[in-house]
Amino acid sequence: MNKSFELNLYLVTDAPERCRHGLLETVRRAVAGGVSIVQYRRENADRATMLAEVLPLRDFLRGAGVPLIINDDVELAVEIGADGIHIGQADMPVVQARALIGPEMILGLTVTNEAEMAAVDPALVDYVGCGPVFPTISKDDAPEALGVQRWAELAAKCPVPICAIGGIDAARARELRATGHCDGVAVVSAICAADDTEQAARDLV
Repeated sequence: MNKSFELNLYLVTDAPERCRHGLLETVRRAVAGGVSIVQYRRENADRATMLAEVLPLRDFLRGAGVPLIINDDVELAVEIGADGIHIGQADMPVVQARALIGPEMILGLTVTNEAEMAAVDPALVDYVGCGPVFPTISKDDAPEALGVQRWAELAAKCPVPICAIGGIDAARARELRATGHCDGVAVVSAICAADDTEQAARDLV
């Protein structure tokens, strides 16, 4: 288990059928291109399918020294010895999540507005994923896009490291980093759907 992490380039995996080179190979190429942390996000899959997908990811990422974060599923994260868990505002209370995973695992939290940011407790939360900054095609139920200015205003109030997510490409990544408040950018389709995965990652670093 690896509690240290860098948010610089955060890959959130898409469903395998939407990964240009398959799930594991896409992650391999993305890490070669500079991805610093990976979140396994899978919807509408049974436990056996998820285990078959995530265990090879875990083994590869351990060897590469890149933290593996599990989206939402605390039980899965603990079962496979992932490095951390990422939860949304509606998934479970942060206090409960921290109690379930213990002090050593990374805990990330989605934040979409000022009230949620004000409630972030740095004693419990290790990092925040804030967005969507721009309209996104990767999440059907995403709230309205914040835009760079509002995102930066939120990020300036964040008491823990923060990454931006939502509709980010290479040019937008540069724009966000130029705000001075962006510890990293999180992407899905910008890497998963790319023909040249490694180069797509390099362009985002």
